[in-house]
Amino acid sequence: MQNTRNLLVVIDPKHNDSPALKRAKQIADQTKAHLHLLIADKNHDHLALLDLLKEGLVESGYSVSTECAWHGSEHETIIHAQQAHNCGLVIKQHLPENPIKALLLTPEDWKLLRACPCPVLIAKHSRPWEGGVVLAAVDVGNTEPEHRQLHESIVDSGFNIASLIKGELHVVSAFPPPMLATVDAVYPIVTDYEASYRAACKEFQRTSDISDSRLHIEQGPPDVIIPLLAHKLNAVVTVLGTVARTGLSGALIGNTAESVIDAVETDVLVIKPQDRIQQLEADLNAKI
Repeated sequence: MQNTRNLLVVIDPKHNDSPALKRAKQIADQTKAHLHLLIADKNHDHLALLDLLKEGLVESGYSVSTECAWHGSEHETIIHAQQAHNCGLVIKQHLPENPIKALLLTPEDWKLLRACPCPVLIAKHSRPWEGGVVLAAVDVGNTEPEHRQLHESIVDSGFNIASLIKGELHVVSAFPPPMLATVDAVYPIVTDYEASYRAACKEFQRTSDISDSRLHIEQGPPDVIIPLLAHKLNAVVTVLGTVARTGLSGALIGNTAESVIDAVETDVLVIKPQDRIQQLEADLNAKI
């Protein structure tokens, strides 16, 4: 995040107090990044609002550009702008979907998380970040190369944010109960599964420089454990990874990041493994 030069800030014209813009300003204060403000609107009804926001930000010393655009859907509009302006981070306010509607249609935020080739910061609150706890969630039991690389990126991003806000990084890893572990091909059937998992966490600690007091190993589903621990630590940001499942597999299996977003009370940074990012960018280039 500290090396990100262009931030894409999605503005919701229906909400005057934008948590997304607040976070973007906070990051830009430390990194001097350029802010590109986007309103996804097919009718271009909010150009005056963008001009007003830009004027105030420029007067405060920020580098700013604006855009009002529409490319078929909200998430496609956001990704189009991210690619066109080479933005390394998308910042968007989270607006929960109606539960019944979410059962029938994939929420736009979920589509964005699956398809966007750069990290996405979902802004959920306006509490100050300064001096707060950053919670990074990893699945230490999954040793597949793609996931191991993702774990490193999650922890690096967590350290990055903690340094930016002069806060403290904590790491959580949730392991399944023995009954669930036996039916998951990723996890071997062992006599003492918890001991095996904790041993893997020790190796993770050694390579990631995480102290005992900041590593939380909990038994249970991650979409339950992560929100509970984030609340207990009064975290301000939760860092998650996703392999960005799409289509039928995404619908049937689900993504932990998507399940956690509605449940946590923190802002959420979602990142992907590098090979998945490259595939998404290749797919986008193929459409041009």
